Amino acid sequence: MTITEYPTLEGLLVAVRKCRSCEAHLPLGPRPVLQVGEAARVLIVGQAPGVRVHASGTPWSDPSGERLRKWMGVDTTRFYDASQFAIIPMGYCYPGRGKSGDLPPRRECATLWLDHLLAKLPRIELTLLIGLHAQRHFLGNRRKRSLTDTVKAWREFAPDYLPLPHPSARNTPWFQRNPWFEHELLPGLRDQINSLQAPDSNGQVSSKNP
Repeated sequence: MTITEYPTLEGLLVAVRKCRSCEAHLPLGPRPVLQVGEAARVLIVGQAPGVRVHASGTPWSDPSGERLRKWMGVDTTRFYDASQFAIIPMGYCYPGRGKSGDLPPRRECATLWLDHLLAKLPRIELTLLIGLHAQRHFLGNRRKRSLTDTVKAWREFAPDYLPLPHPSARNTPWFQRNPWFEHELLPGLRDQINSLQAPDSNGQVSSKNP
């Protein structure tokens, strides 16, 4: 399947949302959850929807999303503006529960759709890589030995990528052990977000890209 088979973003999103490729493996059935707009300058790549997000059909509509928006310094109106933020997880449907939490995102989504979606986002300047699966896919062998080491090295991946831990409450002990995350990385994250969304003298959002 080639990129040109989806000449418009609207047509591509229809195809993605109709996808039933791994239906037999999904305990709650398929419900692809993502947000994409061609003008977006920030891409958020997480893992896969949880139960709450599956139920709502809205990405990051859970306590983890509330924490993520606080990290970014944006409100819900801005966060859900597809012209500002694209949200494409590594897996688009809820994968089910494992022994220690939700199962990993299924690989079919990235294999079938990710390149097509990225091709429709020509203005992305910053990609937030939330969690191990996103970092593994986008950073490849640039990734460090552990998620903590990768996040600590966040300046190495600027300005294109910014690796983050998952904002789940499960990671509270990690946040407590790594105070540099709140004091150093999060201000840098907010600065990058604001620099990409700041209006110019005419009140329009400026862009480095033509």
